[in-house]
Amino acid sequence: MRKATNDAVAYIRGFAQLRGRNADWAEQAVREGVSLPADEALKKKVVDYVAADVPALLNLLDGKTIGKRTLHIAGAEVKEVQADWRTKFLAVITNPSVAYLLILLGAYALLFEFMNPGLVMPGVVGVIALLIAAYALHLLPVNYAGLALILLGIGFMVAEAFLPAYGSLGIGGVVAFVLGSIMLIEDTALPGFEIPLALIAGVAAGSAGFLIFVLGMLVKSRQRAVVSGREQMIGARGEALDDFEREGWARVQGEQWKVRVPGAVRRGQKLRAIGMHGLVLDVEPERD
Repeated sequence: MRKATNDAVAYIRGFAQLRGRNADWAEQAVREGVSLPADEALKKKVVDYVAADVPALLNLLDGKTIGKRTLHIAGAEVKEVQADWRTKFLAVITNPSVAYLLILLGAYALLFEFMNPGLVMPGVVGVIALLIAAYALHLLPVNYAGLALILLGIGFMVAEAFLPAYGSLGIGGVVAFVLGSIMLIEDTALPGFEIPLALIAGVAAGSAGFLIFVLGMLVKSRQRAVVSGREQMIGARGEALDDFEREGWARVQGEQWKVRVPGAVRRGQKLRAIGMHGLVLDVEPERD
């Protein structure tokens, strides 16, 4: 640390002497972190001029000789150069909150695509969002342990939805997600580089709410009666599609089935399934 400080002092003293500035104050600025108000800085030759705005600065610089050139800039036109669309776009996506949301959008979109193969659009959106987020994270002071915790938390919550573990995976996923979100940006002391805690809490609550909703749907689906297979067909009612004897076709629960009946039936007669052998239903006429 002393070596680094001495190197910085030597550099700033040499630079101040080269420019005719106050080298002693420059050393104090490095060693002690001192600062000065504008007027006092002018008196101590820390700065050359104090100007209220750009036109005033141009008037002060008018007539100053730099090298072999004399400046004639009093009253010069000042043009403000606006940032182009590319710079504005990069400024938006490198906002830590936006990059954070892009990560989540990409992850959830890809998960939705994997859960519903063939939709395509969620997969396209997810890949684009993750690539943009990766570019933004490359420019930000990211803690990759935090990023790994976020992805791990999402994985745990998804696993809870598919493999219910009485909430242990879900709770662990929410905790990992929140901790990863807090740790994601390393240098939160820099203004504008922190992810708001309100945003983290809102996203975590939304993810937990989604988890509870999915778990509730899974519990309800397990409590429902069986609606497919042999158990569902026994006792089902239908009607004969034609006149036939012993074997023919009938419409049962909106589908055409080959049926066997002990006797003869007529078209439109009501039937009830009493057995099932492969893809053939054993039926009997319903009694009025």
